[in-house]
Amino acid sequence: MTQPQASQFTTGLLLAAAGSIAFSGKAIIVKLAYRHGVDAITLVMFRMLFAVPFFIAMAWWAGRGKPALTRADWWGVVGLGFSGYYISSFLDFLGLQYISASLERLILYLNPTLVLILGWVLYQRKITSRQAVAMAVSYSGVLLVFGHEVSLEGQNVSLGALLVLGSAITYAIYLSYSGQLVQRLGSLRLAGLATTVACFFCILQFVLLKPMSALNVAPEVIWLSMLNATACTVLPVLMVMMAIERIGPGLTSQIGMIGPMSTLTMGAFWLNETFNMWILTGTALVLGGVFWVTQGPRQPNNIQ
Repeated sequence: MTQPQASQFTTGLLLAAAGSIAFSGKAIIVKLAYRHGVDAITLVMFRMLFAVPFFIAMAWWAGRGKPALTRADWWGVVGLGFSGYYISSFLDFLGLQYISASLERLILYLNPTLVLILGWVLYQRKITSRQAVAMAVSYSGVLLVFGHEVSLEGQNVSLGALLVLGSAITYAIYLSYSGQLVQRLGSLRLAGLATTVACFFCILQFVLLKPMSALNVAPEVIWLSMLNATACTVLPVLMVMMAIERIGPGLTSQIGMIGPMSTLTMGAFWLNETFNMWILTGTALVLGGVFWVTQGPRQPNNIQ
């Protein structure tokens, strides 16, 4: 490997790691914001409100000199934005009211296995015995952490876990149906357009369901939402895309396995969440199972 190639490879590794850690910080920031009495509808609105200028710029930049979208393309973008980012984000924020950031990240990390299941249901794609065993290992890890958390926090954990699982499923639907649009529009342009659509739905939801007085939140909520929108939403999307360009989607996805571990560490440090052998064992099972699943045909990266 020549010096420029080695430098590009190292840069790709660093970008993938930084993007994964930044993504994993989202749950920590949301949990910190909830301490100031804000609700999920308002919190997800602030996140999208601060992020939408960046996503519009991303879509414009990626679409320069490209053909205009057809009506069918626009309907596809709206549908994917509604499912993959609006519903997924809202369910995720709702779920974080009831479960730890660590359990939330582990459930979301099951995304490659959910894509496999949807491929089997929607397109009759075969799931190999190796993939089935790997999925069983991953889900056993989540169940281990879930069972431990239920014993500590009570039955609200079940509701939170179901909401976050719904978030993971809707994002897996986005990945399963986005293939043709990604080929026509490109991943960065589609992500910019779909997230812009999601921002519109989140803001509209707030306008329809909440009084304007709900905008009067603690200053900490504003700053945390700005940090969430930039450092944990926009920047990691760009860093992961740049990493994929340098080292490919497979290696980028594998490096992304540090995400759950970074959430576990930050959750213990910032939120005083439990950090014990039950959590570590469950995390190891999830990471091992997902790694095993992704050693077959490469799965799309999760950029929640």
